[in-house]
Amino acid sequence: MTADLADPWLAEHADGPAARQPLRVATVITRLEGGAGQLALRGAQAVRGPSVAPVIVAGSAGQLRDAAAARGIDVIIEPRLCEVIAPRSDLQAVRRLEKLFRDCGADVVHTHCAKAGAVGRVAARRAGVRRIVHTFHGFPFHDFQSRARRLAYIAIEQRLGRITDVALCVGTAVAAEAIRRELVAPDRVRTIGVAVDGPDRERTSMSARVPEARRRARAALGLRADATVVGSVGRLTYQKAPEDFVAAIADLGPDVTGVWVGGGELAERVGRRARRLAEAHIVLTGERTDVLDVLPAFDVFASSSRYEGLPTALVEAIICGVPVVATAVNAVPDLVVPGQTGMLVPPGRPGRLAGAIRQLLESPAMASRMATAARARVGNGYGVAALRAALLAAYMPATLVDHAQSGYLR
Repeated sequence: MTADLADPWLAEHADGPAARQPLRVATVITRLEGGAGQLALRGAQAVRGPSVAPVIVAGSAGQLRDAAAARGIDVIIEPRLCEVIAPRSDLQAVRRLEKLFRDCGADVVHTHCAKAGAVGRVAARRAGVRRIVHTFHGFPFHDFQSRARRLAYIAIEQRLGRITDVALCVGTAVAAEAIRRELVAPDRVRTIGVAVDGPDRERTSMSARVPEARRRARAALGLRADATVVGSVGRLTYQKAPEDFVAAIADLGPDVTGVWVGGGELAERVGRRARRLAEAHIVLTGERTDVLDVLPAFDVFASSSRYEGLPTALVEAIICGVPVVATAVNAVPDLVVPGQTGMLVPPGRPGRLAGAIRQLLESPAMASRMATAARARVGNGYGVAALRAALLAAYMPATLVDHAQSGYLR
């Protein structure tokens, strides 16, 4: 989308006497929780200021709603914005979001994930919103689906891509897939990373290599100080394949404790499965707000996901110095380079997952070397500053980005 000073939208926000209104950004997500919810919230927090006034619209919200309130960001709950495909409810959601965008005078609508991306982008188009941005954390189509369903999802995304001004893709593999599938015109695709706390400053006291940090983390989780711990962080959902994590821990034997941090709709089912494994010790902690504090408890971080964008928890584990094993899906190889910064295994193969974990546990020198290399690969590129720059570039015509970065839009 191009604009110049004759454009009333640009004139309203440009430098000078007319520059009195902040850019009004509505961030839309189905569930304000998990890694996608964290990225949506951190994005709103990153751009919030005299130049940009964000609001988050969600179908539901967990603990992140309180975090948003603490940061001065309003969260509007629209219960018809649900994950399950329900045509009647979805049409109502489109109409309600359209009205909301008109009423709040949204200049930009930024949607996250598939369902909110479909409903939110259609509503934004109908409301005449000037700029529509979508973040692909991954895709709704996968090889394990039927061909008909997969092709239908691809066709829907291609149509939505025609009304999308900028597509932000979490990781290079996600961006490459979006271009290969022609979901959005190539010149509108941008690659971003997740934003985590801490990559731009030293976290020595939080490193898994610091005995006191490990002791505190294990005490917080109720674990023995001398336990061998393999952990994961994420929602207990089909996407994360927690049953494969449980199977891998069972394969490792009774000397290894498995810890899963996070809740979700599969919590009861996974709990029953874990309890049936007499010789496996698995702890399901439920939701926690101190993930960075407890990550140093892990000897190995293991991700069993069927599909991902780039998991926030994976980056957090790396900055805390924990060696990682992950499934080779989507953008995970951006950071986990096999044999260099961690180990990759095929999804849906818990035996292979257990084997890779065992190799790291039995070779601490190799695990330490990989953890160091992974931390160097992350560098300082996954902080809030990088996310802010990417979002401002997506939200604003190029003419305004420098003004916003410099704080001139006031």
